[in-house]
Amino acid sequence: MAGQSSDIADLIARVALRDRAAFQALYGATSAKLFGVTLRILRDRAEAEEALQEVYVKIWQRADRYRAGNYSPISWLVAIARNHSFDVLRARKPVSDDIEAAFDLADQGPNPEAAAMASGERAQIEACLDELEVDRAGAVRGAYLDGYSYEELASRYGVPLNTMRTWLRRSLMKLKECLTR
Repeated sequence: MAGQSSDIADLIARVALRDRAAFQALYGATSAKLFGVTLRILRDRAEAEEALQEVYVKIWQRADRYRAGNYSPISWLVAIARNHSFDVLRARKPVSDDIEAAFDLADQGPNPEAAAMASGERAQIEACLDELEVDRAGAVRGAYLDGYSYEELASRYGVPLNTMRTWLRRSLMKLKECLTR
């Protein structure tokens, strides 16, 4: 690792002298690690890729500020990537910046009148289900509210498949009659 560290320090020193080949080699040796830093902080691949390019611009511009011995070269590079990523986070526009925009958002839920009607209908359906035999009401709930297949319900209630179909058909007719009263 010490050899790699001195190699990176040497590349930074050459980048400070505007050596493009050294810059390309530095990028090749360190971009994966620095991308990991930006991605971990920003949590968005496209944003992290853009931030990484900006980090290397800063490295190109500030390579002459690196002092060997003060930091390990990779720590210096990681600090630039980390600091830049935090700057990007701070610059993000808050999601709910403009409260006025919130007034124009449509409520996707039912309006109060529709909610009251649905609540009344739900109570009526429950009352009608309560008029059915317990196993028939359970089969209707299982088929139409819980999504069980006729086969699963026939197995659950220990009846033949055609019997389950008859139960459900007759129960639905009784529910329809109850709901139209």
